[in-house]
Amino acid sequence: MDSDRERIEAEHSREAERGRVAGFPSGARDAGELRTEGRASQDATRQAARLGTREAVEEKEQQESGGGGLYGSQIDASHLVGAAIAELVGTFILVFGGTAVAVGAILARPTAGPAYDSLAVALAFGLALAAVVAAVGHVSGAHVNPAVTLGMAVAKKFPWNYAPIYIGAQLVGAVLAALATWLTFGGPARSEAKLAATYPGQGVGDLQAFLVEVLITFILVFVVMAVATDERAPAAIAPIAVGFALAVGVFIAGPVTGGSVNPARSLGPMLVAGDLTSVWLYILGPIIGGALGALLYDRFMAKTEAPA
Repeated sequence: MDSDRERIEAEHSREAERGRVAGFPSGARDAGELRTEGRASQDATRQAARLGTREAVEEKEQQESGGGGLYGSQIDASHLVGAAIAELVGTFILVFGGTAVAVGAILARPTAGPAYDSLAVALAFGLALAAVVAAVGHVSGAHVNPAVTLGMAVAKKFPWNYAPIYIGAQLVGAVLAALATWLTFGGPARSEAKLAATYPGQGVGDLQAFLVEVLITFILVFVVMAVATDERAPAAIAPIAVGFALAVGVFIAGPVTGGSVNPARSLGPMLVAGDLTSVWLYILGPIIGGALGALLYDRFMAKTEAPA
């Protein structure tokens, strides 16, 4: 009996000695490890909670902003007024810059040349768009075109609830631009040149004009998606690329449809001129072409890597 008790006491003594050598008393090591593990578990739980909260906030912000705007712009409720004003002013510059040159060409003014016998009209629209993108792209995304706005919304790159505000601002800007063109050239701008409103060319049917507007707007919006929504594209080239794309569209379709590529660009001069002939094709054609261009790039090319 005494022998067993002595053996047990000796074992306890050896365990205590090992604990002192390790720097803590017997039994304390297990408790310390448990406390450490408990603190680590609590820290992990708090970190996971913070991460989950941050992800939820970011997801909510992305839903509210539609993932941000073109050219690094921030599209949310706090920036909406400034963005709408930028769209109005940008559309005014684009439409006034292009239609004023077109009216000058129609009226045979020497700086523009004949309506379809010079580069002036297409270059005017292209250069105006490049300037607008550089000027307000970081503010509103420089859509300045309902076809771009709706194409972006269809591709889920722009919030649908902001689309009516953008389109309304674009239409107001286009109407003001038509009035400015009228003011610049006087009565003949409206009576003879129709403020450079777009109508199908002689011998061109509405269906043919409609398809041409689909095609040229597809080109424009495809390029916009490529250079303005894809981080792999160099940001500095965006205004030039977008401006050239619009110029190409006007070069192609100028003699056929007038080269609208933009419902606001057509509607503004049409409304002020009081002639809505074939207006439907200048609304539906660009909208359909823009949606196709945006969806094609977003679905098939936005995440595609170049061959190694």
